[in-house]
Amino acid sequence: MTTEEILKEWNISGFQQDLLDWYEDQKRDLPWRKDRDPYKIWVSEIMLQQTKVDTVIPYFNRFMELFPTVEALAEAEEETVLKAWEGLGYYSRARNLHQAVKEVQENYGGQVPANPEGIHQLRGVGPYTAGAILSIAFNIPAPAVDGNVMRVLSRIFTIYDDIAKGSTRKLFESIVEDIISPNNPSDFNQGLMELGALICTPKSPSCLICPVGKHCAAREEGVQALLPVKAKKTPPKLKDMKAVVLKDNDGNILIEQRPEKGMLAKLWQFPNLEKSSEDLTDLEEHLRSQGLEVQLSEKVHEVRHVFSHIIWEIDVYVGELKGIVDSELFGKTKLELVKKSDVDRYPFPVSHQKINDFVLKKGDF
Repeated sequence: MTTEEILKEWNISGFQQDLLDWYEDQKRDLPWRKDRDPYKIWVSEIMLQQTKVDTVIPYFNRFMELFPTVEALAEAEEETVLKAWEGLGYYSRARNLHQAVKEVQENYGGQVPANPEGIHQLRGVGPYTAGAILSIAFNIPAPAVDGNVMRVLSRIFTIYDDIAKGSTRKLFESIVEDIISPNNPSDFNQGLMELGALICTPKSPSCLICPVGKHCAAREEGVQALLPVKAKKTPPKLKDMKAVVLKDNDGNILIEQRPEKGMLAKLWQFPNLEKSSEDLTDLEEHLRSQGLEVQLSEKVHEVRHVFSHIIWEIDVYVGELKGIVDSELFGKTKLELVKKSDVDRYPFPVSHQKINDFVLKKGDF
């Protein structure tokens, strides 16, 4: 079905007015809505990817305190940025944002570009984020189609296309281009997002109080519970892990940095490996291969962490670092001994934050 067929005889101006009136009256008081600073809007949109609003708010406020301007973030060390992001997950978002603001600082004098060409060239800025910045910050009528918007529009127009497909997203972008308010695209796009967050929710949408209900085909047909259509994801795989918190004679703690590329790149963690034995031999051999002599103790904790594609179940041990028996092997690793009081200065993934909290903060290790 084409956009022209979908919108035939549909009341575009009436929908615009109903949505804008509702948004003006009901919009949430969110920190990135205090002004139309494109940098703040950009940061908020990156944080809000895969993350709920209530979770993002304290991170956003703290991030703005640390990096109030493009220049401040561009000049920050990557590890400082990752530490500020710690707990939000999807750390490639932070790395891409950090690199992109450096591009803005260098190429645009610290001013976020107010045109599609400049925005789309920035690292980590896809069609949705670009549309959100252009429309919200600069009031340019650009589509900003995220999951909320696709859910709303799939119900309003009873579109049964799989929203996981790129072609479906393009269809929704085309629809938004035709129905967006040319005079107030900022509030229009935010209104669509807000409608999806507060009213047109994934389950049990509040159709009786929906401000645009009279424009909604799914409500009229009673099929809102069937929409949107989205292909089921492959369930995450389970990975059994072992991790160990090691302390030397001076009370220093051994941590290691993850590889520069791949999952959780360059974050810090406690030594760990995928479980290959029920006893401690695999963990001992792993540490020996890094040039370490250790004495391991019993299991003290278990941590479970769910990613989108994998589940880590980690058995946590403690032990003593007796010495570095092969300095050449140790020198090839990314292991570091740090003071117990300094461990919190390093950015850790959530799973290893949990280990830190249990063993080093709450325990007497």
